[in-house]
Amino acid sequence: MTSTDGPALDAIADMGCLAARLGHDFRRPDLLKRALTHPSATGTKSGRKGSRSHYERLEFLGDRVLGLVVADLLFQRFPKEAEGALAKRHAALVRGEALAVVAAEIGLADHMILAPNEVESGLQHSPAALANACEAVIAALYLDGGLEAARRFVTAHWTALIEADLEPPRDAKTSLQEWAQAQGLPLPIYREVTRRGPAHDPVFTMEVQLQDQPSASGTGRSKRQAEQEAAQAFLDRLELVPREGEP
Repeated sequence: MTSTDGPALDAIADMGCLAARLGHDFRRPDLLKRALTHPSATGTKSGRKGSRSHYERLEFLGDRVLGLVVADLLFQRFPKEAEGALAKRHAALVRGEALAVVAAEIGLADHMILAPNEVESGLQHSPAALANACEAVIAALYLDGGLEAARRFVTAHWTALIEADLEPPRDAKTSLQEWAQAQGLPLPIYREVTRRGPAHDPVFTMEVQLQDQPSASGTGRSKRQAEQEAAQAFLDRLELVPREGEP
């Protein structure tokens, strides 16, 4: 990990080590540097229009490239599976948690460029920051080496995630609704708590409420994603509560 006060040569050497780990020789190393640069390192506020000095624009592209490659991998791996099951798999594999796992595997935190105060706060180890940087790295691979360079990286690191769960993941909102019905409770209610970021790329925080239960919240780039995160947070909390008859 590098701060904006760190030696430039060290940063270049770090990027060279990461490029080797990514399996790609960058013709434009500036793309990789930008993919590793957090907005705090440039003094640019997150979401500012026109900024090309940090990774936010690359995130947008990397998300779409990842989605395409993962969709193709799933289409080939599960030739008899219905669209709905494929969609559930896809959603789980492109979400931030999966990206953060891959980022940790390649040691991305050690190469991120942040403002000194953010380095001290440990932001480089934040799952959200790691996921964002990983998306940006995929975009850098795509822009420098084309779809094949990005495909090689995604295939190398997402195949294990696909094989680790051969059953389609269950939809969190559906699972929570079924749990509520089994308990004789009314259906969960979702409400928007906050909306931040620019109009073209908002980030939502949604809250789920269920009778006689503490609420839970989730964040996402769409209301649907944020609702899924909120439902999953609710379900995760339920797993920590001992079931009837257990110690």
